[in-house]
Amino acid sequence: MEIAIAAAVIFVGSYVQSSIGFGLAIIAAPVLFLLDPLYVPAPITISALTLSIANTYKHWDSISFQELKFAIIGRVPGTVAGGLLLLWIDQRALALWLGISVLVAVGLSMSHIVLKPTKGAMLSAGFLSGFMGTSSSIGGPPIALVMQHEENDYIRANLAPFFIVSCLMSLMMLSTVGRFGSQELLISLPLMPATLAGYWVAMRTLHLISHANLRRFSLILCGVAGCAAIASYWFQS
Repeated sequence: MEIAIAAAVIFVGSYVQSSIGFGLAIIAAPVLFLLDPLYVPAPITISALTLSIANTYKHWDSISFQELKFAIIGRVPGTVAGGLLLLWIDQRALALWLGISVLVAVGLSMSHIVLKPTKGAMLSAGFLSGFMGTSSSIGGPPIALVMQHEENDYIRANLAPFFIVSCLMSLMMLSTVGRFGSQELLISLPLMPATLAGYWVAMRTLHLISHANLRRFSLILCGVAGCAAIASYWFQS
């Protein structure tokens, strides 16, 4: 039952990310953390890596590597900082950090902040993405915020390769701090088919669903999940 629930959550997250460019971790992390803390962050990061490879292949012709390089440079110190956070934060505090990260991500997604993908903005977004992504698996919102006023195809195309590099960096750091090993790899295996199934279904049905409605539904779902993660912090006290 636990595996089935985890796979269903990953399927929904994969479907959403295939539509708007990010969202898998925002949706999955709080729910799967409540199911079993072992799912966060490494197994979800592996699912995100799997999905990002598929999306990169599909949108290869629209990728702008020139702009992405600054985000990737900023991602390096952010990844290290996020990994170091996991060395001293306990499971209860991680639940609180996870919930806050989700609610901040929702707030940023709903904001009317207008940023342009300048060198400085991409460096800063890369750092925040690395810090949040490595510590909680939720690294999409900072970089998505910088790109949010670009065309939808451009956003999806350029977030995917950034996430590939990001996920690989995070997994290397998580392995260094003892948060990615055989146990995490084992429970991530059933999630990969669910990830690809969400992508496959999305590619065949997204034209039937309003992008705005899907984004609105995703934000509501994320808000509920983030509140649940924060509530678990108080219930464990």
